[in-house]
Amino acid sequence: MLTLLAATALAAQAPAPAPSPAELTPLMALYRELHAAPELAMSETKTAARLAPELRKLGYEVTEKVGGTGIVAVMRNGPGRTVLVRADMDGLPLEEKTGLPFASKVRTKARSGVDTGVMHACAHDTHMTALIGTARRLAGDKAKWKGTLVLILQPGEETSEGAAAMLADGLFTRFPKPDTMLAFHNSASLPAGTIGLTPGPALANVDSVDITVRGVGSHGAAPQNGRDPIVVASRIVTTLQTLVSRERNPFDPAVVTVGSFHAGATHNIIPDEAKLQITVRSYTPEVRQSILDGIRRIARGEAIAAGVPDDRMPVVTVRDPYTPATVNSDDLTAESRTLFTNVFGADRVRMVPAAMVGEDFSRFLIANPQGRSLLFWVGGVPQARWDEAGGVTTKMPGLHSPLWAPDAEKVIGTAMVAMEAAVIEGFKPR
Repeated sequence: MLTLLAATALAAQAPAPAPSPAELTPLMALYRELHAAPELAMSETKTAARLAPELRKLGYEVTEKVGGTGIVAVMRNGPGRTVLVRADMDGLPLEEKTGLPFASKVRTKARSGVDTGVMHACAHDTHMTALIGTARRLAGDKAKWKGTLVLILQPGEETSEGAAAMLADGLFTRFPKPDTMLAFHNSASLPAGTIGLTPGPALANVDSVDITVRGVGSHGAAPQNGRDPIVVASRIVTTLQTLVSRERNPFDPAVVTVGSFHAGATHNIIPDEAKLQITVRSYTPEVRQSILDGIRRIARGEAIAAGVPDDRMPVVTVRDPYTPATVNSDDLTAESRTLFTNVFGADRVRMVPAAMVGEDFSRFLIANPQGRSLLFWVGGVPQARWDEAGGVTTKMPGLHSPLWAPDAEKVIGTAMVAMEAAVIEGFKPR
């Protein structure tokens, strides 16, 4: 009965007004400015300095340098619930090749020391712009809601550092703890202006694993005098494939991909070491732990089988921090589906499968399990390109591509309408 009443209440909500040209024009100018000036993870100083005054002049209580370059903006509008909206700020170490007139020409040195281009290839610029648009709407019409609104501009999503850094800097102790947490991500798998929703696990646990396979070097003409780490590492690579294909239940998805294999320097020397870099994706803590334990077991087992001495066993390192799975609250997802369908129409709202990419928005629900959380998708593929490709996503640039150029106006316009509606709904008593 309560579910029926909630659905009825949602269905009765009036559609949110679409952004007017007067509203979108300055936002698109801001978007182009942000797009042309991306900054890498945990270095978003100019971005933060540009956006903090935008929120402050709207009447928000703005705190800068939270968790490094993060911003927290709070607006209190009487008693009620607390709703949090997050947008991420960082770009990627990638040279842009879109050919846009406002394309990024930024170059910098990454933390690795490598000189690189920088691009908003994950379209965090649309996320930031939509947050500013949402902030303006909610600040301009306080009669529609009562409660406390918390807006977050988060650094370091791409490196999975930013959410953890903001939490460690007192995000949920220095500032109001939210009842509802919301975020969106633009999508290269949906036509522009379409909303995608996934209940439960929506994005994956992401682990980076390094294996140093230690052998005994020797001359290439006398392999019997050593223990070849290249052969051992090759066996590890092939045996790792059984972790998913032969040890996991097909209904518990996981991915184990060896993305890097480095060993040796010349033709006729068997080296002392080989190095593997692996990405591991899963949705549950149990599957994650099972895969990581399996990697350790296989690495050691293949070394033993090859006769590697005990003091030369492989070294397996799971990098920290890892990215936890993003889990959407089932009830909030269902309510949002009804809400967005009412606002946009059924043809612009889709249920989409979970993806094996990661997002550190997940950390907010882990730190605040009493709250509810939702990350939804907003399609960014220009309609003409979508139609030309027949909706086949492999025929179109994806996220993290140097060619990714979303229909930013549709992404931003759709996201700010959706987010405004979701925030107002989040303030209602439950």
